[in-house]
Amino acid sequence: MSSAGEKAYLSKQEIPPGYLNIMGYVDESEVNGPGTRAVVWVQGCLRECPSCFNPSSWSFEINELVAIDSLVEKILSKERNEGVTFSGGEPFWQAPALANLARKVKAAGLNVMSFTGFTLEQLQSPSAPAGAQELLQELDILIDGPYIESLAINTPDSPVSSSNQRVNILNPDFKDRVTWASDMVEIHIFKDGRRLVTGYRGSINLQEG
Repeated sequence: MSSAGEKAYLSKQEIPPGYLNIMGYVDESEVNGPGTRAVVWVQGCLRECPSCFNPSSWSFEINELVAIDSLVEKILSKERNEGVTFSGGEPFWQAPALANLARKVKAAGLNVMSFTGFTLEQLQSPSAPAGAQELLQELDILIDGPYIESLAINTPDSPVSSSNQRVNILNPDFKDRVTWASDMVEIHIFKDGRRLVTGYRGSINLQEG
């Protein structure tokens, strides 16, 4: 394993079993996958891509610990949530916990998709992060590949943010449900006045009211 990989695994040891370290969360998003979805942005990424949409997600320090069962309860409490999207950060550095979450929401009839900076081939290889295969088995859609600024796309006919990225339909029931676009934006306003802007290039921007 590379020194960067070792760093990620050592940092993950700080996360108690049954918990996720997340950067953010929103319900009822319509721009992060098919239909209306909960979105979980995990904390921690090794890539540090130029012009990353979520640079505050790079650190593996604990940001917000959330119990998986509590998160499942929260997701299912919103009737409009048809599915769940994992973003980040890099979801596959917390693959076992996310696989657990995915199984629980799928048992309730929701679908699951994930973004990743890895390629599908890397996630299927022996050097993949721990639990990668377990999480892949639960996904209906995988958007793979790192964001590359020189290949950026921002159009209503592209579901990815740079042309190297791919939409992998892992469940054939979703082959006609690629309905989101890389130029879509939505704003969520919370009771405490904070505003969350998401969708455009897969980003999350949380602002104080």
